[in-house]
Amino acid sequence: MRLEKCWFCSSTVYPGHGIQFVRNDAKIFRFCRSKCHKNFKMKRNPRKVKWTKAYRRLHGKDMTQDSTFEFERKRNRPERYDRNLSENTLKAIKKIDKVRVDREARHHALRMKGKKAKEQREAAKELEQGIHMVKAPAVLEKEPSLTLPKIKVKVSRPQAEENHPMEE
Repeated sequence: MRLEKCWFCSSTVYPGHGIQFVRNDAKIFRFCRSKCHKNFKMKRNPRKVKWTKAYRRLHGKDMTQDSTFEFERKRNRPERYDRNLSENTLKAIKKIDKVRVDREARHHALRMKGKKAKEQREAAKELEQGIHMVKAPAVLEKEPSLTLPKIKVKVSRPQAEENHPMEE
């Protein structure tokens, strides 16, 4: 069973699924769903469409350089069947998947490292602005340090309207 990659979004295309487009120069494009096919026909660049793997890799949201990706590459060279080799390969696949998952988790943790401090700063700012919603009014009256300083503003009085007939 051969699993292909979608040309547009890089997701897996299973046998019997997706759409295949063959250009006049015999270049084959495989798409996982009509969404990818339509975007291809509209000549959209996958690196500029936010939900594609190409965009995520280009903008540092997914890992790009890793030795575990080497094992996922397509090989067209036939190998003679060897039971020991296939057993070792299956064992290695499990180890490689575990290594890849660990590295992706580390990559994700590094990306999210500064986000927690940023969220705390935003929460503190929001709390400072909306302290009147959190504290009861009676507590705010007793402890003036919790309230924001009141600013006195002069308001000019509107001039009394004289009886001017409305112009039509």
